Amino acid sequence: MAVWLVAAGAALAALPAWADQKIGVVDFQRLAMESPQGKAVMESLRAEFAPRERTLQAQAQTVKAKEEKLQKDGATMSEEQRARAEKDFRDGARDFERARSELQDDETARRNEELSRLQRTILEEVRTFGKAQSYDLILAQEAVMYGASASDITAAVLSALQARGASAKPAAAPAPAKPPAK
Repeated sequence: MAVWLVAAGAALAALPAWADQKIGVVDFQRLAMESPQGKAVMESLRAEFAPRERTLQAQAQTVKAKEEKLQKDGATMSEEQRARAEKDFRDGARDFERARSELQDDETARRNEELSRLQRTILEEVRTFGKAQSYDLILAQEAVMYGASASDITAAVLSALQARGASAKPAAAPAPAKPPAK
């Protein structure tokens, strides 16, 4: 019983110190989606992959046209013509699937690279904001089970990101440190 009293006393003694802590919560997803840097990343990725997506759409239409022609005219084709049309359709469909898969892989890899840079930019801004506003702890909203709306500082951090400039791109990865001179 005495152990419980000691533990409860220690918890109560620590309570006033914890109550003096300044704690904030940020919605990281919102910062990534609404910040000028996040919007610039998404627009950049769209622009980078738009030509390949248009090519892929044209390729899909070509494959569909081959399939429709085969279904429409297949009954009137000779056996050799039908076999050639089926092979042409299968080859086109296979090429399309390969190109689609390559595009998805490339888009995923680039998106991960850019989102990693964006994440570093946002984390740095949260740190800078936290230090400037004397926060003791800032949590990501995704990990918080409950928090009063007064502790949500997402809008303030978003304003700081916007102040960096609507046309600003995420900061590039920092240059590696130079080895110390001997």
